[in-house]
Amino acid sequence: MSDDTIRLATVGRILRRRRRLLAVLALVGALVGYGTSVLFPPRYTASASVLLPGQWEERELLTQAEIATSSVVVDRVAATLRWNGVGGGELRDRVSAAAADGNIIKISGTAETPERAQQLSDRLAQQFVAFAARIAGDSTDSAAVTGPEALRQQVEETNRRITDLAEAADPGRTVESVQARTALANLRTALEEAMQKLDQADPAAGQAGLVVMGPAARPTGEAPPTRTQLVVAGALLFPLLTVIGHLAAARVNRRLRTEPEIAAALGSALLGTVDVPEEELAHRPQEQGRRTRIRRLLGVDTRWDVPEPQMSGDEDGRRIRYRRVCARLRDRLPAPRRLLVVVPDGDDTARRAAGRLVAEAGGNPLLRVVDVPVSRPMVPDRDTETGAVVVLSAGNWTAAELAGIAEACADGGHDLVGIVVAGTVRARPARPGGRPADETTAALAAPGHTTGGAG
Repeated sequence: MSDDTIRLATVGRILRRRRRLLAVLALVGALVGYGTSVLFPPRYTASASVLLPGQWEERELLTQAEIATSSVVVDRVAATLRWNGVGGGELRDRVSAAAADGNIIKISGTAETPERAQQLSDRLAQQFVAFAARIAGDSTDSAAVTGPEALRQQVEETNRRITDLAEAADPGRTVESVQARTALANLRTALEEAMQKLDQADPAAGQAGLVVMGPAARPTGEAPPTRTQLVVAGALLFPLLTVIGHLAAARVNRRLRTEPEIAAALGSALLGTVDVPEEELAHRPQEQGRRTRIRRLLGVDTRWDVPEPQMSGDEDGRRIRYRRVCARLRDRLPAPRRLLVVVPDGDDTARRAAGRLVAEAGGNPLLRVVDVPVSRPMVPDRDTETGAVVVLSAGNWTAAELAGIAEACADGGHDLVGIVVAGTVRARPARPGGRPADETTAALAAPGHTTGGAG
């Protein structure tokens, strides 16, 4: 798994073998989402629109949106609302403004109730319009005349004086009077054109007069995230994180899965592979205890990252494999043939295979099974045994753990004769007819027939 690409089949295997755990975690996530919605009360959001007449550039609209949520405007809103315990600093986190199409600033306010949300957005729009009008010089509470307005008054006064001079001049009796009247008319035209250009260049003249486009609509639903969204998000997030955790653990898994890797880690030869029907493992004595019952209830008492057991042959075929291993052991051992069968503690498949191997050996060789803990392996000292054979299942142990077992065997004075790998299979029904199993296996387990493969 650590070197393979994560496929959909792997995710499907997690969902299938951990379905009870994922269902429980989905329920826990939904409860956590519901609890979060209780801790954080629902919020409602209302929006009001402000129209900006005239021609505006995009950067100017963005500037107006920033002004709408500035501290000056928000503080004025807080002063007019007078909500208990709510100041401008807190309101600043509840309001927002954005430039929309058509020279429109959309102002939004969020509050605990629909009525307060509507009131907040309306007051914010009103204060924004008032503040923008004051900046543009269009405020009604200001009596001072601005610079452009004073210039317009001077131009109007100049036009009146030009008119008086034109009327006082001799009406066309002399060439000089005609030229003077023409010069005055040209001066008046130039002043009018200058005032038109000034009006076009003055932003207050073309961009003043912001309009609130009606009151904000009262919100009918909660602002996201709603309680339903939090519950659904929790129910999906917890199982998703669990699946990701399983995949991450599988990527860093360093357990050996192939026979050559196991043989290299133990430093011995592979004698063969044997099969253990999963039906036999299903009937093994169950450990008692609260933790064990919880693990069994959640379906995490079995590993998910092992492949599905393959369909094996009948009982005769499985017996042949065991007897071939026994024949290879007899070929490798001198008389008297006594061996120590080392089984990693906790490997139920290997423990079942070792018991079956002892039964099939029938005392030749004489086998004694010992369970060795992988955390601190300890093998009994050599007594009458002439060596040791390790029986284990693939995919359960790392190279370091297997090396520790090999070192424990060496410390106890046992030479490793070989390795037997046990695998879980699904048993087929027994054959209704054919040769008896004892005759078939006896013929194939004879020493003259042990030069074949491990099967």
